[in-house]
Amino acid sequence: MRIVALILCLGFWQIGHQTPMPAKAWVAQDIMQKSWERLPGGAELSSPWPWNHTWPVARLSAKSGEVDLIVLAGSSSRTLAFGPGHMTTSSLPGDPGNAVIAGHPDTHFNFLKDLAIGESLTVESLDGDLHVYTVVDLEVVDSRRASLQLDTEDAVLSLVTGYPFGEREDNARGMRYVVTAKKLL
Repeated sequence: MRIVALILCLGFWQIGHQTPMPAKAWVAQDIMQKSWERLPGGAELSSPWPWNHTWPVARLSAKSGEVDLIVLAGSSSRTLAFGPGHMTTSSLPGDPGNAVIAGHPDTHFNFLKDLAIGESLTVESLDGDLHVYTVVDLEVVDSRRASLQLDTEDAVLSLVTGYPFGEREDNARGMRYVVTAKKLL
């Protein structure tokens, strides 16, 4: 009887341990969408919740509006638990250079697997400007051997996620899926 109870407890713990990440990720996006909507009205830029140390920096749209994500400042694992994060050492979307946005493959950036070369991505900056990019490259890289070029003449957008899709990004393989897009003039 104790073994059955132990197995049940372990099972419930496993379910509870795995379920919160996607749920937390999508609830956070809903909260951040509301926070983003307040920005153009003159509201101060702030964290969507008082206990977090990140804030919205952009809004990413893809797949003809089917994907609509708020991008947060920073790319720590804590930030990525709530949504895609802008790597602060990279350019801001729309500026010359490479703007790098990272996200988890099992939540917000799962859609990257369905992108094709030639598709459009739109990034709305804090000032309301829209920056339209077209996908020019899709590749799987080993993050232990490859690096992204940040200093580019043109405005480039790199979306980076773990690979393969559907797996937790904390795998030790270090493989990443990189979508590269160039800004349209």
